[in-house]
Amino acid sequence: MSVRLADVIGVLDEAYPPRLAESWDSVGLVCGDPDDALESVTVAVDATPAVVDEVPQGGLLLAHHPLLLRGVDTVAASTPKGALVHRLIRTGRSLFTAHTNADSASPGVSDALAQALGLTVEAPLEPRTGAPDLDKWVIYVPRENAEAVQAAVFEAGAGHIGDYSHCSWSVSGIGQFLPHDGASPAVGSVGTVERVAEDRFEVVAPARIRAAVLAAMRAAHPYEEPAFDVFALLPPPGDAGLGRIGTLARPEPLRDFVSRVDGALPRTAWGVRAAGDPDMPVSRVAVCGGAGDSLLATAAGAGVQAYVTADLRHHPADEHRRASGVALIDVAHWASEFPWCDQAADLLRSRFGGALSVRVCTIRTDPWNMGQCGEETGSDQ
Repeated sequence: MSVRLADVIGVLDEAYPPRLAESWDSVGLVCGDPDDALESVTVAVDATPAVVDEVPQGGLLLAHHPLLLRGVDTVAASTPKGALVHRLIRTGRSLFTAHTNADSASPGVSDALAQALGLTVEAPLEPRTGAPDLDKWVIYVPRENAEAVQAAVFEAGAGHIGDYSHCSWSVSGIGQFLPHDGASPAVGSVGTVERVAEDRFEVVAPARIRAAVLAAMRAAHPYEEPAFDVFALLPPPGDAGLGRIGTLARPEPLRDFVSRVDGALPRTAWGVRAAGDPDMPVSRVAVCGGAGDSLLATAAGAGVQAYVTADLRHHPADEHRRASGVALIDVAHWASEFPWCDQAADLLRSRFGGALSVRVCTIRTDPWNMGQCGEETGSDQ
């Protein structure tokens, strides 16, 4: 079976939907021809020169961190990033990025981190709700006109739920109104309170066709001023979102859990550091791959005993310790995201089997390469 780059992109976009990326992010294909045949994929956290050297010619580098996150006005080979782009293109290599869309996807970066730590995931730490994309219409209409008004809004695109169309719910009641001077009522007369047997019916419709549904309803409705409501529906919570909340099979002291984290993640000069009572039992844990101090308050209110993340800063961590009993475990940014590489590699192996060679690059691209007493950790930068 011949695999095209476009085939791999399709699988990656399905697993890590671009719509989940933050507005400031840059994800997707950086360089490469989607029509090219592809024989190999190398998965890494960062696209660095040493990592690119490990990508076979004509292969794809799937990176978590964007090479070109911010806008550029040149990719000249005389610049570091431009030189890397030139090297990729000249050798037929491709580069694809799955960043914050992989952070929020389910499973995603934090699921991989939780799995590495032996946690059973319960829910996202910060669920992603997204923008409302459905409306609920509640329309009041005289009983004898209800069928015609429903037919009009159905024709405009309302009333679809899954594989069903013409979906609605109705109840009967009495509508009341008093026409004033200047009104031209279809029922009743100016100055007289009118009570009419009416149906109230409800339908859902995509928010994007709101104007079309409104126009169709007004055209079919007998009243000069129809009574109706439109409610924007928030999507139900799902599995997508930043961070994860997970549980251990058995509680263990914080000191043992910190040792668990240290043993589960690759070694770095940054190492693993923690803040909390060493004897505190830990059974429920929040994790967030990458920089996670923006979720400190969320973790504090999540009913967990510990929070594992990267790049914690002095003052936010200190304030968290003063205000919360949740222990902090701070690890290297690269180490917290490295487990995702195996997740992404397994995804591609499961979809393409032997038709595609998939490997994880083990080069440590953590920028810190020297720990205590000068111990070197082998960064490529």
